[in-house]
Amino acid sequence: MNRPTTTDLDHLRRAVELSRRCPPSGTAFSVGAVIVGADGRVLAEGFSRETDAHDHAEEAALAKLPAGDPRLRGATVYSSLEPCGRRASRPVPCARLLIAAGVPRVVVAWREPDLFVTDCQGTALLEAAGIEVVELAELAEEAREVNAHLFG
Repeated sequence: MNRPTTTDLDHLRRAVELSRRCPPSGTAFSVGAVIVGADGRVLAEGFSRETDAHDHAEEAALAKLPAGDPRLRGATVYSSLEPCGRRASRPVPCARLLIAAGVPRVVVAWREPDLFVTDCQGTALLEAAGIEVVELAELAEEAREVNAHLFG
């Protein structure tokens, strides 16, 4: 497994920053995502509920790229929350969208708590598909703070 870099922290901080732009919801997490190409350039960014009430951050970011974009096969996705492995609002969870896109690496700040979906399994799905998942727990508290209203 590759060790996280300063660049990983910078991109993940950007994902947390994007999560602060999410329209408030009492029934969904506020999440930000950044997709970075192998060359280090940002390919797309997204956040939950960016254009639709049911959008998840990874889904919103992926939607900004052409279907089958070859750059995704060398990209890293940075998400302030573990990509969902199950979801109620749409048929395909974000982990499966990332697998289908061919993304080889995902960096997260915070594992999804059992609040809306029990036993998320996003990380397990990604790893089973051969995707490297790196958790940078030092940013978990920042990601949780954005969602503090859900834990009242």
